Amino acid sequence: MWEKYRMRRFYLHRWPSQAAMKRLRTKVHERTDRRRTGTDIRDVIAELNPILRGWGAYFRTGNAARKFIQIDRYVAWRLRGLMVRKRGRNLRAGQLDRWTEEWFNGHGLHRLRGTIRYPKAA
Repeated sequence: MWEKYRMRRFYLHRWPSQAAMKRLRTKVHERTDRRRTGTDIRDVIAELNPILRGWGAYFRTGNAARKFIQIDRYVAWRLRGLMVRKRGRNLRAGQLDRWTEEWFNGHGLHRLRGTIRYPKAA
């Protein structure tokens, strides 16, 4: 931008801090812990969605695409672990491979990846 228009845009160099990432991971961890094993996965996803939407809306105007991908992977990993604990000894061969990010998104999980929006020029 600077070389072409002699303008500076600082909003492009913003992403969530380590503390913000840790707080979000803690919230996800609390809602997907071992005590939630008996809960239906759709109910767990319904509790996670407002948290993910709010956090994503706050950080979507920066350069947070990598952080959004990390959070999406972490949430899918936690939900996959919850499903494994739910099945226990009855986990069948190939069942773990079925629980991917797309499978959870198909059940209503909010995806942060692809939600980056840059503000309009004033």
